[in-house]
Amino acid sequence: MNTGKTAPALALGFFILLGLAALGWQLGDAALRFKAYERTVTVKGLSEREYPADIVIWPIAFTEAGNDLGSVYGQLETSAGHIRDYLHSRGIDDAAITVSAPSITDKSAQNWSESQAELRYVANQTVTVYSEDVATVRAAMSGLVELGKRGIVIGSDMYGSRVEYLFTRLNEVKPEMIEEATTAAREIGEKFAEDSRSRLGKIRTASQGQFSIEPRDTNNPHIKKVRVVSTVEYYLSD
Repeated sequence: MNTGKTAPALALGFFILLGLAALGWQLGDAALRFKAYERTVTVKGLSEREYPADIVIWPIAFTEAGNDLGSVYGQLETSAGHIRDYLHSRGIDDAAITVSAPSITDKSAQNWSESQAELRYVANQTVTVYSEDVATVRAAMSGLVELGKRGIVIGSDMYGSRVEYLFTRLNEVKPEMIEEATTAAREIGEKFAEDSRSRLGKIRTASQGQFSIEPRDTNNPHIKKVRVVSTVEYYLSD
């Protein structure tokens, strides 16, 4: 047996085994640390605020009827003038008022109508107020009975006659609301970490939900509820 060659081979094998053991320990430690980094918690933060609408769109639809087409057009013009005068008297500028083209229905030309309709022509028209002075317009809405006393038939149930309130300053409030939602999410995450005897780490992922703008309730459509939810995933550590 050649002991001169055996000793170096044994030494080489020992060092190879030692190196493999060290490499295995390092890989195992790295796997444990990687697994620790995978401990996460996902939380949601809400920001919800109320703002007054800054634009109001108020369609005032009215109807006239008669057997003479020229007279019906004249009645429309007179009624539209009365509505303008009323709006002016309530502090609404002429620049905020528009009048649509009239829509005329000839009942005698309808296949489904009675051949002897009491009033042949029915005309609809709309005066629309588009204003940033929401309070003034809302105050004017309460006095429509004055137009009724003048014989103007206001069609509150007509298609397209619903009042709209808009909130257009979303870009102004977005930064503060996003910050508020993110802060709320972190507070929830810290509470979870405390309860689980962990520490909240860095953000792994974050996403911002869509902003929603809705009336506060059916009785107060001029007050808007603005809402956003942020979803944040944090790392946890011991």
